Amino acid sequence: MIYIGADHRGYKLKKKISKWMFEKKIDFEDMGAQRLDSKDDYTKYAEKVASMVASSKNSKGILICGSGVGVDVVANKFDGVRASIGKTPKQIEAGRKDDNMNILVIAADFTKQEEAREMMKSFIDTKFSGKARHKRRLREVERIEANN
Repeated sequence: MIYIGADHRGYKLKKKISKWMFEKKIDFEDMGAQRLDSKDDYTKYAEKVASMVASSKNSKGILICGSGVGVDVVANKFDGVRASIGKTPKQIEAGRKDDNMNILVIAADFTKQEEAREMMKSFIDTKFSGKARHKRRLREVERIEANN
């Protein structure tokens, strides 16, 4: 399952990405915003998506806001969430393979629709490598989360 959410600045791009996922028959749930509201806050949608990803094993999320920074900060407050702002499909592929990134953050103000589509595809299609060194590092992240 992929959970997707966006504030007003990411709303239009979220609708596009949702349409692409629907067309590709990708199982997803839209966590909002359900309508364009220029006064909404990114925190609401980042919290919804990140809490679902944190509590649902093997789920993923996509969060979109203007700069990407706000939703990234909020999502990474949840234990087990490894959110990162996507720059290129290759960077996202590395984040999935090496770090088991489970939330893709897209900066709507700085990302063209086709770039977002390619990043989404890379995020969904790329699997975690499961290499010993990457698993070791993720255990260290879990240790840090548990102690802070």
